[in-house]
Amino acid sequence: MEDVLDHPDKYECMTCGHEWEKEEQARLVKDAHGNVLENGDVVQMVKDLKLKGTSKVLKSGMKSKPIRLVDGDHEIDCKMDGLSIALKAQFVKKVQK
Repeated sequence: MEDVLDHPDKYECMTCGHEWEKEEQARLVKDAHGNVLENGDVVQMVKDLKLKGTSKVLKSGMKSKPIRLVDGDHEIDCKMDGLSIALKAQFVKKVQK
């Protein structure tokens, strides 16, 4: 990002005003059942979820390809049903290996 203010103890986005700490903290992402998710895990939908802007629905029980955790409010990037999508962790559960 180019529009970031550098304060002594934090960063600030000039566009939206969001602030975050400079120290990188280990991010802990948990699924709908409280299991900790990691990069490479496979997840399964816990409820039907309509994809905005399309007529597709991700059905309960549908499994993903291995996931990647990212920053933001949609913590999971993955592929399901041939689509690359971003999901919130509250809508999935970890599939045991």
